[in-house]
Amino acid sequence: MVDRTVAVPRAAGPAHIRNIALVGPAGAGKTSLVEALLHAAGALHRTGSVEEGTTVSDRDEVEIRQKRSVHLTLNPVMVGDVKVNLLDTPGYADFIGALRAGLRGADAALFVVSALEGVDGRTRALWEECAAVGMPRAVAVTKVDHPRADFEDVVAQCRAAFGDGVHAAYLPAFEGSGEDRRVTGLWGLVSERYHDYDSREGHTPPENLSDRAAALREILVEEVITESEDEVLMERYTEGGVLDPDLLIADLQKAVAAGGFHPVLAIGTTTGVGVRELLRELPVSCPDPTRRPFPEVVDPQTRPVRGLSCDPDGPLVAEVLATAGDPYVGRTGLVRVFSGTLSPDSVVHLHGHGVPSGPTGSDEPDTSGRDGRAGALSVPVGRGGRPVGAVGAGDVCLVARLPDARTGDTVSSPERPLRVAPWRFPEPLLPVAIAAATSSDEDKLSHAVAGLVAEDPSLRVEVNAETRQMVLWTLGEAHLDAALDRLEHRFGVRVETSEVRVPLRATFSCPAEGLGRNVKQSGGHGEFGICRIRVEPLESGAGLEFVDGIVGGAVPRQFIPSVEKGVRAQMADGVDTGHPLVDIRVTLYDGKAHSVDSSDMAFQKAARLALRDAAATAELAVLEPVDAVEVEVDGELLGTVMSDLSARRGRVVGSEPSPGGRAVIRAEVPELEITRYAVELRSLSHGTGAFTRRYLRHEPLPPRMAAGLPRQRGGA
Repeated sequence: MVDRTVAVPRAAGPAHIRNIALVGPAGAGKTSLVEALLHAAGALHRTGSVEEGTTVSDRDEVEIRQKRSVHLTLNPVMVGDVKVNLLDTPGYADFIGALRAGLRGADAALFVVSALEGVDGRTRALWEECAAVGMPRAVAVTKVDHPRADFEDVVAQCRAAFGDGVHAAYLPAFEGSGEDRRVTGLWGLVSERYHDYDSREGHTPPENLSDRAAALREILVEEVITESEDEVLMERYTEGGVLDPDLLIADLQKAVAAGGFHPVLAIGTTTGVGVRELLRELPVSCPDPTRRPFPEVVDPQTRPVRGLSCDPDGPLVAEVLATAGDPYVGRTGLVRVFSGTLSPDSVVHLHGHGVPSGPTGSDEPDTSGRDGRAGALSVPVGRGGRPVGAVGAGDVCLVARLPDARTGDTVSSPERPLRVAPWRFPEPLLPVAIAAATSSDEDKLSHAVAGLVAEDPSLRVEVNAETRQMVLWTLGEAHLDAALDRLEHRFGVRVETSEVRVPLRATFSCPAEGLGRNVKQSGGHGEFGICRIRVEPLESGAGLEFVDGIVGGAVPRQFIPSVEKGVRAQMADGVDTGHPLVDIRVTLYDGKAHSVDSSDMAFQKAARLALRDAAATAELAVLEPVDAVEVEVDGELLGTVMSDLSARRGRVVGSEPSPGGRAVIRAEVPELEITRYAVELRSLSHGTGAFTRRYLRHEPLPPRMAAGLPRQRGGA
């Protein structure tokens, strides 16, 4: 239900907008912080979940069922005359795609760290995600009002993990001890003002607070002036002059925008400690859209476009950060406008970056683009959405009925189509086979998975030609659960899941000969085709080498191609266990034909019989796919991960140090051993490990494992 008592947030221009992504691990308190900020700004009058009515479409249903944040959400608030767009990102590693979308739409990040959990591996990984895109960051330490919280210890952890640019901007004052310990106020190190949170009359701040704050302020001021490169203020500071707080605050914004300075604020969402201060700090500490570099843009001929800026009067350049389907309003997009102005019901040009074709395939570029009419523009307000007019450069909004929109698409003018270079989508590495639960689901499955991938490019769907399974590739089990939930409740398609079958193959281990005799008489024309073949193994990757060894016309020339066709067909179907045959030389050296009953089909069948006969007398080797794997982990886990790879029959071929105390391990590992490695590595590395894989070759499967393999496909 829309709360009509809350005003629609509106910005006078790009300089009056702040786009801020809230980033942090699950449990750090991001969503509670968003709710507290909305309450403090008067954008949400009643207590309850901030998640209601604040997304592209279906956050309430999916997230209530999943019991976790899975979407990027928009929550705009007004702070004075500045519109602050809070982009709440998921903290779970499985939804890193939504995090990266949030970073693309933001101009700064508010990094949320819990005072109880401190800095762990997952927190460091998220910080690196922000650093990789050069995102300015401030830090909010939440739960400082908990009796066990130690604000200064967490700040020290942040400095150790994130660098010397991390400095406390506020210092909390405490009274009591143990379970009775409570926050009574905050001392602003820049403003040198005390913010009282104690309701008792006559309360005064602790006597030693100003002394502690003075030492921290001196370090903070030096860092701000140095990072902002303000020579005038530096000269005044070194001469001992009085520093104007307004000038220092202006330099604070420059220092944050430069990316080397990260102020830390203390927050207690249950008591409201620091929420008002944070709300005031966001507009003055975080850069506006005009201060951020413009993303790379190309024209339809992929030529770079220069000179674009965050100008409402410039050419339209916007990007779809997230999409969701709705049965009533169609596909809705969360859109960031970088240049120009987007108007409701305007004709726009959508241009994507490729059609995902699976983790081992390549992306085919989407060069056509398509035109369509955008629907109404809106922003979340209170517990519902409110329509807005045109949305200018630097702002973020929801666009209803965005035609055929996919996450990552560029929105531009049909008169001047442009394309923004995409952000880096994570590679899904956890596969599961899916199949329609009923015949009615079968009819809708293809359309449903196409819509699923359009909304979430972190998913891949492919049909494996060898195993004939439809495989859904995800980032982890939580990502898989959310995808299956959307398939059932959004698209109305129920699927059954099963283990992915690894595409095994087979080859001859030694030479063999086979006879194919296809002679049938049933009145009229019969079938007659006899061929003798010799089969020899070839090196890996050679495929089929077919040799015509017929002399004297034992098999007429017109039927030689028929024999090769039959051999290829039987190789694809496999023999014995049914795995496709590869890497063999087949020589046709003898045979017989009939002047009436011989035909193309007769010799194809004879060739199939001959290859099966050769396989019956020879030893076959089952081949398994082997992947080249690169694993990146913290340096102290190097030995543990190497041992684990060796236990998976992997061969470690090298390792090398990586920045930030990390290490990269290169190995060759059978696919049978790493089907669920995305989950297992996360557990082994406490959420800090990452890996990539690519197909390398097929190698013989150990005989003990090959014994008793079930038949994969029919060769009868």
